[in-house]
Amino acid sequence: MTDTIPRGPAGIPPAAQTIIETRGAQMFPTLTDADIARLRRFGTVRRYAQGEALARVGEPGHGLTVILDGAVEVSQQGESGPVPIVTHLANGFMGELAQLSGRPSLVDAEAVRPVEALLIPPERLRALLIAEADLGERIMRALILRRMGLLESGGGGPIIVGRAGDGNVGRLANFLRRNGHPHRLLDAETDPCGRTFVERFQVTREELPIVLCPGGQILRNPSDGELARCIGLVGPIDPERVFDVVVVGAGPAGLATAVYAGSEGLSVLALDCRAFGGQAGASSRIENYLGFPTGISGMALMGRAHSQAQKFGVEMAIPDEALRLECGGDTLCLALSTGERVRARTAVIATGARYRRLDVDRLDEFEGSSVHYWASPLEAKLSAGQEVALVGGGNSAGQAVVFLAGAAARVTLIVRRPLADTMSHYLVERIEGLPNVEIVVGCEISALEGADGALEAIRWCDRVSGLETRRQVRHLFSFIGADPNTDWLRASGLEVDAGGFLCAGPGGGEDRLPLETSRRGVFAVGDVRSGSVKRVAAAVGDGAQVVAAIHAYLAQHSAAASQALEPAPVPVAS
Repeated sequence: MTDTIPRGPAGIPPAAQTIIETRGAQMFPTLTDADIARLRRFGTVRRYAQGEALARVGEPGHGLTVILDGAVEVSQQGESGPVPIVTHLANGFMGELAQLSGRPSLVDAEAVRPVEALLIPPERLRALLIAEADLGERIMRALILRRMGLLESGGGGPIIVGRAGDGNVGRLANFLRRNGHPHRLLDAETDPCGRTFVERFQVTREELPIVLCPGGQILRNPSDGELARCIGLVGPIDPERVFDVVVVGAGPAGLATAVYAGSEGLSVLALDCRAFGGQAGASSRIENYLGFPTGISGMALMGRAHSQAQKFGVEMAIPDEALRLECGGDTLCLALSTGERVRARTAVIATGARYRRLDVDRLDEFEGSSVHYWASPLEAKLSAGQEVALVGGGNSAGQAVVFLAGAAARVTLIVRRPLADTMSHYLVERIEGLPNVEIVVGCEISALEGADGALEAIRWCDRVSGLETRRQVRHLFSFIGADPNTDWLRASGLEVDAGGFLCAGPGGGEDRLPLETSRRGVFAVGDVRSGSVKRVAAAVGDGAQVVAAIHAYLAQHSAAASQALEPAPVPVAS
């Protein structure tokens, strides 16, 4: 008897069916009796009656559920009701990535026969993945592939209902995509289901988009944070707990810090105000990262790092924005935008840089709907068959041009200097070989034209002659660099260089540890650090190196505290 019965084309969405066809054995592996014997020490046995729910969408997950006997049907909500995904039999197991941290379930699961199951809670699941390496690898791969199936089908996530081209629809969809969370989009004007939702909940045009959360809540044009809390992406932080390390920023440097620190037994909390991955996560393809000769998308690379950090017990608070770092006494304190406070022995600043905005009138009218700062599949879909323009001459800009050229009718690349001066050679050659890419050198954007948030045309000006050119485009992509994200640290007194980047190591003071700032116990890694090399590999290297420095700091701090507690010697009378 097999452990699972995947549904056929009539029972599962086409995208997810493709994954089952190609990687079904890895998504739903059969555990042996010997495997289950090894798992028993991590969980407890529970029984369910026929018809009883083992999981409900929107409710906190229980971790990994190993089926010892019986049958469990897993389903997701479709447009006309539940859609079966798979039936787990004996020696199968339920769960996907949400179960690493006990986040709300994205699927429903019901016993179709009386069930005996082994429940392994999230904290014990993480211990299992580390202690049982080969078995843990098979389980982890299955959890990842199941999330991929849900992402491609949109199953289990919130439903966004709004107007096509609305910047807030794009904002919410990008937020969920960047956080690896499944979701569905419905057009409020052309989709019958979308129109039904608008009529049923009496939604005005000004209240769009609305979001229907899996738990039944309805949000009207929510902020990213409101949506995150509704779907359980982030929860409250224990105000009494003192973490060994708090990492501010979840890009390559921050995630590398979290992975290495968590793997070495330190208690870690990682924060980010938007999503994991940073600017690297928005890259359509990274081709010069060691070990990936065919390249890898930034989202795929950062998604693996995010899962890896959770495997090692790192707590994630995304999105949660740090407003202030308070450096009084032996314990550091972070004040968050939610009003919460985080206490830690050390802090790692990995806030990277924020996108630099074009200095042109009316920019804010088109941001989110027609002006973009990354090139994801969503932007490629918007650009399909369109005339688009991109500004910027760095590697990120080059990768975006190559990606967009596969969808857009024409891409106009506008740069101040020749590409060879600012971009890697392999990208320059590739771009020059694309027939639908026009390169405009020595120019900068001078004006934007359009109405109601929809871009209609741009103008650019030659920096030498002053000659202005007008081009009809619907979407403009800006990749003109970034500024250090350190404004929130001004009150902390941390030393910065002339460009606003954090001084660290010898630059932070003579007695400083590697990557330590001018404040003891506070470290800087990645793009936010003065003198850093702006490459993904360099950021990951900082994350690995800083953990050694943290250990050294904690050891010094512990030794000093122990010495202070030793009783003073009693003088002996002569």
